[in-house]
Amino acid sequence: MIAALNKLVDLVEEHLAEELDVRALARRSGTTEYHLRRMFSSLAGMPLSEYVRRRRMTVAAADVVRGGEDLLGIAVRHGYGSAEAFGRAFRAVHGAAPGEVRRDGGPLRTQPQLRFRLSVEGSTPMDTRITDRPAFRLIGHAARVPLIHEGVNPHIQRHIGSLPMEEHGRLKALSATEPQGLLQVTDDVAQDAAEGSELTYLHGVAVPADAPVPEDLDVVEAPAGTWAVFRSAGPHPQALQNTWAATATEWFPSNPWRLRPGPSVVAVLERADDFSTATCELWLPVEPA
Repeated sequence: MIAALNKLVDLVEEHLAEELDVRALARRSGTTEYHLRRMFSSLAGMPLSEYVRRRRMTVAAADVVRGGEDLLGIAVRHGYGSAEAFGRAFRAVHGAAPGEVRRDGGPLRTQPQLRFRLSVEGSTPMDTRITDRPAFRLIGHAARVPLIHEGVNPHIQRHIGSLPMEEHGRLKALSATEPQGLLQVTDDVAQDAAEGSELTYLHGVAVPADAPVPEDLDVVEAPAGTWAVFRSAGPHPQALQNTWAATATEWFPSNPWRLRPGPSVVAVLERADDFSTATCELWLPVEPA
């Protein structure tokens, strides 16, 4: 995976002004575009699309400062169809318009070329199990919310808080298969998993694929397949988010599995009354790498 990510970085440099064929690179590297993009986003701290934009604008800034070429020519050479589109992308990265930077020499915000390296970590073993599951359904109350990587997501909090207290008990009574109990389900996450991008969040339970579903509940289908199940315990949600991050930085690079499309599920096994601490299981859909 580290080699595949570095090949991806090289591909960006070779085709800065063109569309990247990430799928073809993933295929040559023996993985999938979905997994490659998700690992890039997790390890780089930004989606691939944002890294490409920053690198384009870093290289373009040198042409802008040098002068001798009109801004439209620079825009076209760097993959933009108009000076206006180029100007918007340039300002988003550098905080100033190309004309201002040409006149003043700055400000400029440089995005260095990334290089991924494997560091020796993992001194704390990860509590993980692999399980094969038939297809099942996740049923409950769903909402579209923005993705937040760290801390409590207030949009999810409001969604759960809007449900009547008795609804939680009703849902829990419907739970009929693993993962057991009330679940936190995320689905339709963008491949790049960029912060602020929208996802589907479902507060609900798991039932067999053929179980009847009450008409007032939403459904997320979980196809048959293999799941990696990670246990976390400690301050909530920090311990869970640290475990989620460690799947990308430690577990996937060290194990012959990769992510496959599908919902991610969090089962809360135990928690303090104020939810300040919790023991959770994180279910991720995987397939052999």
